[in-house]
Amino acid sequence: MSQADIITAFVTLFVIIDPIGLAPLFVALTQGMSAAQRRAVGLRASVVALVLLTLFGLAGQKLLDFIGISMPAFRIAGGLLLFVTAFDMLFERRTERRENKVSDEEALPDHDPSVFPLATPLIAGPGALATMVLLVGRAGPGWQGVLTVHLVMAAVVACAYGMFLISGPIGRALGRTGTNVVTRLLGMLLAALSVQFVIDGIQGVLHGAGLVAPA
Repeated sequence: MSQADIITAFVTLFVIIDPIGLAPLFVALTQGMSAAQRRAVGLRASVVALVLLTLFGLAGQKLLDFIGISMPAFRIAGGLLLFVTAFDMLFERRTERRENKVSDEEALPDHDPSVFPLATPLIAGPGALATMVLLVGRAGPGWQGVLTVHLVMAAVVACAYGMFLISGPIGRALGRTGTNVVTRLLGMLLAALSVQFVIDGIQGVLHGAGLVAPA
């Protein structure tokens, strides 16, 4: 993978997982917990999400082959899914859904939010899982590209864990308005990346049909 591909992979996963947007939700989910308990919850959530994303990155392509779905088709579907996510971010729909999940879980006494909803679907959600398959597919057949994608993913999950650790001060510093501004900027960037995935998928379909030469 080139340096540009690595940067693209990092930005794509960072936008999808949205560690900054998760910080205030982590605060809400861990209300009443001590600092040590918050660290433990954040670590468990990050490890579980890392395992899920790794498994899907390694076995996702095999699952697609077993079902009979081509990578170009999955790229187009994944791009459309990411565009919906970007649309939701631009118009605050995703934030509202996440906050609704948080409210539902807060109603349950003594609930450990590390696996649900933190690890999944907030960190390793459908968009992140689909993105892992897309990025591994774009990395090529060599193990170096696959390893690089997973290292990039691990770095993004580490960013999410870091945001959990400093979520309190960041939430107070950004405030509601600052968080909304950051979410909208990330949503616009994600929309452009999702369109690129669709373009790559269409080019793959045309190449498979012999209508265009390989890039």
